[in-house]
Amino acid sequence: MSERLDPDELTSELLGTVVWEPPPDARATTRMGAFLDAAEERAGVALPDYAAAWAWSVEDLEGFWRTVVDHFDVHFVDEPTAVLADPSMPGAVWFPGATLNYAEHALRETGDRPALVARSQTRDEVVLSFDELRDRVARAAAGLRRLGVREGDRIAAYAPNIPETTVAFLAAASLGAVWSSCAPEFGTTSVVERIAQIEPKVLLVVDGYRYGTKEVDRADEVARIRAELPSLEATVAIPYLHPDETRIPDAVTWDELVAEDGGELEFTPVPFDHPLYVLYSSGTTGLPKAIVHGHGGVLIEHLKILALHHDLGEDDRFFWFTTTGW
Repeated sequence: MSERLDPDELTSELLGTVVWEPPPDARATTRMGAFLDAAEERAGVALPDYAAAWAWSVEDLEGFWRTVVDHFDVHFVDEPTAVLADPSMPGAVWFPGATLNYAEHALRETGDRPALVARSQTRDEVVLSFDELRDRVARAAAGLRRLGVREGDRIAAYAPNIPETTVAFLAAASLGAVWSSCAPEFGTTSVVERIAQIEPKVLLVVDGYRYGTKEVDRADEVARIRAELPSLEATVAIPYLHPDETRIPDAVTWDELVAEDGGELEFTPVPFDHPLYVLYSSGTTGLPKAIVHGHGGVLIEHLKILALHHDLGEDDRFFWFTTTGW
């Protein structure tokens, strides 16, 4: 029989050396600390430390998430009748009766401070202020409406992480349309296996991209993908690799999509669980599984994790190295 290990010794061995601990003044200097102070006042709970906050968040789901919503000033067009109507899983019903829009919250900041900074091997740096981003989203939303996009329609992208992709996503969200995307390094089969499931009305594509010094043309892949999507009514092409050429036939160019003044940007109020985007599993056990994420859930999770766990504020810049496929 093997010798029993002391749990404390085992834990110490597994943990190894602590490389960082919050500074003593974290409660007074972080957004987490500010939230805990506000929660104690709003919810009437004692939260002396992170462990107490975690326990509260899992033991009082309704109290915790109501406090998150109030603390971050989530704007409901129609107020919810409850926080959690049905806790059973799968299918828990959060904030029933509520309507809101993710894009409205993403774009509620104004002014000339940078909202989006883009750098790539394919083009010069692009910097958009909050006002410029909002204007481009309004123009893209107007362009999508001209293409017949309405609430509930699906828009898929075969495009990299570039400003146009972000603008198109926010424009789709503002209309209550459903977004999905695949990275342009995906092959035809991988893309079709995913986005054909949602029957997109509009496809946003690039003609290619640059990887290091190598040009990767995707015009042929785009043609094959379009041929496999019978639901498709329009394609919007971004001349990313060859900005002076039109390499995607029978497509609306990005410049044409955003050519007209969008006017005042309006946001379609949608139910809390209305689909915001559809992402996919890796497909290692059959067809990739489509996973639906709702406006409300994504919104309050983004507010919670980016502010409380990442401690991001208006003076910070946030970079996440990823593709549009993950």
